[in-house]
Amino acid sequence: MATPASQTLSRGIRILEILADGPGALSIDDVAAQLEVHRSIAYRLLRTLEDHRLVARDAAGLVALGPRMAALAAGVAHDLQAEALPELTTVANELGMTCFLGVLDGDECITLVSVEPRHAVASVAQRPGARHPVTVGAPGRAILAQLPDAEWPDAGAALHAQVEAVRAAGFATSHDEVIPTVRSVAVPLPLRGKRPAALAVVHVASGVSDAEIAARLQRSAATIREALGA
Repeated sequence: MATPASQTLSRGIRILEILADGPGALSIDDVAAQLEVHRSIAYRLLRTLEDHRLVARDAAGLVALGPRMAALAAGVAHDLQAEALPELTTVANELGMTCFLGVLDGDECITLVSVEPRHAVASVAQRPGARHPVTVGAPGRAILAQLPDAEWPDAGAALHAQVEAVRAAGFATSHDEVIPTVRSVAVPLPLRGKRPAALAVVHVASGVSDAEIAARLQRSAATIREALGA
């Protein structure tokens, strides 16, 4: 049985995940409902997180991730983020698509850093911290293509066939899997001594073919790997 201290820590971390995955600021009641605890417990947890500037409340009492989270996130794989950011920016503005870096986190693909295009008429938001099962979506399959099958989560024959296709083509595609109506193209980003990663874009519609998008991503992936000595 978990000790009260570990349960409190677990709940605090879960609150951060809820706020990161949500569409916007949430009320204390919303947080309590998703955490499945009484409102008073959620309030105490949020007050502690607020004291550490990990969450912030607006004038209406709605809570969102606080500015301290950005500082903590910037320290995660700092060298990788630093080398990837210029490439993400260039690709996003060249293609008019949101470009992001996804990494393996347990059985999930988590967005480490993302850049939206500067002058696009419309773009798809892909916030850092967004996560989805590694078994779905183009970034997930690009990551699985780097792993021995024995290290995969439970998966069926269809996924194995899809990943073999990624290995043969050098890139992955998906449509309407993680976000409705959204397309994605991703390429593997193998990095020595680091978790498997993928470079990807998300978009609603484009006149650029998946293969052309993948070729552009592959050039950026090669630049990042060279800069990191990988």
